Amino acid sequence: MKILTVSDVELSYIYSTSLGERFGDSDFVISCGDLPYYYLEYIISSLNVPLFYVRGNHASKVEFGSGGERRYPWGGIDLHRRLMKTEKGVLLGGIEGSLRYNNGPHQYSQSEMWWMVFNLVPGLLYNRLRHGRFLDIFVAHAPPWKIHDKDDRPHQGIKAYRWLINVFHPAIFLHGHIHIYRQDAITDTLVSQTRVINSYGHRVLDIEKQVRQPVKIINVK
Repeated sequence: MKILTVSDVELSYIYSTSLGERFGDSDFVISCGDLPYYYLEYIISSLNVPLFYVRGNHASKVEFGSGGERRYPWGGIDLHRRLMKTEKGVLLGGIEGSLRYNNGPHQYSQSEMWWMVFNLVPGLLYNRLRHGRFLDIFVAHAPPWKIHDKDDRPHQGIKAYRWLINVFHPAIFLHGHIHIYRQDAITDTLVSQTRVINSYGHRVLDIEKQVRQPVKIINVK
């Protein structure tokens, strides 16, 4: 199974006629935020596969285009504060936004992030009873606390995400928000049983899925 992930920056080779040729074997797409709705809609229409997303702290409340105004990417599936299972049997969950730093949209305090994570717990426990595991992939915009994050307040990680990783052990934790400017930047970190991956730009995940078992990463590009 192959997953295309995107985040934070528009790429010419994604927003092009060669998208299907390069990524046409993707089973679904995940966006970790801060991408225009038209960009995500282009991916959906070109690949004709489900796209799951969370909003970043720079997401527009309303985006205007030739098709009219939109408050979300048409055809996309919002993961914010939700848990769901894909048609391929992958358990997903997500939370949007970043730490609050200027009272902009999709920004939250650490306490608010804790509240949103705690509200996912009943669904995670249900997943364990129904599917044999809590979660396969958690999708966020901001990174976990002290993993890939920065010291400045806008880019500090979320403390509740570290707790979620330590208690519920998703196989993969995807985030954006932290832009990559150096080739030696750390973007893939193993924390307990969880691979924390920065999805800045794009990543391709090759995974293996077995019944009632967490997904297993075969390769990350």
